[in-house]
Amino acid sequence: MPHIVLDYSANLDDMLDMRALCAALKDAAAATGVFPAAGIRVRAHAAHHSVVADGDPQHSFIDMTIRLAAGRSAEKKTQATDAVFDAAKAFTAAHMGQYPFMLSLELREIDAEYSRKVSSIRDYLPPDMH
Repeated sequence: MPHIVLDYSANLDDMLDMRALCAALKDAAAATGVFPAAGIRVRAHAAHHSVVADGDPQHSFIDMTIRLAAGRSAEKKTQATDAVFDAAKAFTAAHMGQYPFMLSLELREIDAEYSRKVSSIRDYLPPDMH
């Protein structure tokens, strides 16, 4: 049940296709085999008010967080983190080459004792995605 959450500077709305980035990150996460495809959720939130470095309004950022249930090995967490980060780097490479841009990612484990969830998504997915 991984969540990939992007917080980004709103000036990127005119420069990057955020929906396409979300899809690329979903595909990268699914390809690792670390996450169940039916549980992957990717979302992006624009920070309409932000200041980066010296305050130049041309500066931009994407800060990604992967939240996932505990229980995976350090090797699997590294594999997943690297795959998602590499996909984001590839997607944003041209932008970074032309503009001042920061990209970051952090993985956080969810404490199952304090996590609640319910879903009907799997009822609507093909059997190979369960």
